Amino acid sequence: MATERPPTIDPTAVARWQATALAASPWLHEEIARRMQERLDWIKQQPASWAHWGPVHGGLQAHQLIANRYAKADCYLVEPVAANAATAARVLAPARPWWKPAPWRAPGVQITATPPPAAVQMIWSNMALHMAADPQSLLADWHASLATDGFLMFSCLGPDSAARLRTIYRELGWGEAGSAFTDMHDWGDMLIAAGFAEPVMDMERITLSWSTSAQLLAELRQLGRNLHPARFAGLRTLAWRNRLEQALAHRLGDSAVDGRLTLDFEIVYGHAFKPPPRQLPGADRHIGLDEMRGMLKAGRGGSPAQSDALIGSPVTKP
Repeated sequence: MATERPPTIDPTAVARWQATALAASPWLHEEIARRMQERLDWIKQQPASWAHWGPVHGGLQAHQLIANRYAKADCYLVEPVAANAATAARVLAPARPWWKPAPWRAPGVQITATPPPAAVQMIWSNMALHMAADPQSLLADWHASLATDGFLMFSCLGPDSAARLRTIYRELGWGEAGSAFTDMHDWGDMLIAAGFAEPVMDMERITLSWSTSAQLLAELRQLGRNLHPARFAGLRTLAWRNRLEQALAHRLGDSAVDGRLTLDFEIVYGHAFKPPPRQLPGADRHIGLDEMRGMLKAGRGGSPAQSDALIGSPVTKP
């Protein structure tokens, strides 16, 4: 059962993390974006405009793969944080030199906190949904920004991500290593509840490896933070950090890759369409003037049932 907010995410911690400026996108996010853009081969629709939701966290390098695929399409770069908006503008929308005029009808790139309603035919969101404090609200924003028959492409972490790290924390009495991630079937249910149609979900597991515990922790810090409401409230000591690195080196070494430390990540991919709005029972009917005259004449000379049907139907001017 979907809730209004995942029960293991602290909204205040999410806001701090989302406000963090990144100089570059995490390697894992770039790799997942590269794999996700291959799934665009399944969709024949060619959007006239699309929105990249959170390109700095989601993949600055991978953005160009999609831009090349839809070379004639306008693009919105959705970055509500000023520092990340500046990075996206510098990397993805550099100013054109005055001596190099734009070709006729060159695709436009616009930085925005949110696209206009129904402005785009595709929304692209890579590795953002699992970090949303209110995912239903984010899905509603995506639905509102999509034009009818537009489609959504997204990826996020699944619940089996970094499972061995979570086990280490629990066994050492350190509580939860991070927030719990939503199952892909629940995402499918939430997409339908948000008004999307034909959601298709799939997943894969990616194993990352590192030479040292310090390298592992440095990459995890790029991917996110511990957003669990019951996480340790104070600052950890250097002694605790040393104990953590020792535990990682002891528990995560994999003889199959020369003793390198490994962690598995479950990656969830999804796409869905925005269907035309359905006419609800009792909604207004749009009746043309000629049709109205005909119905009035039929009502005067017709049966009481015909007259009642006309009177009982709300009429909107064409």
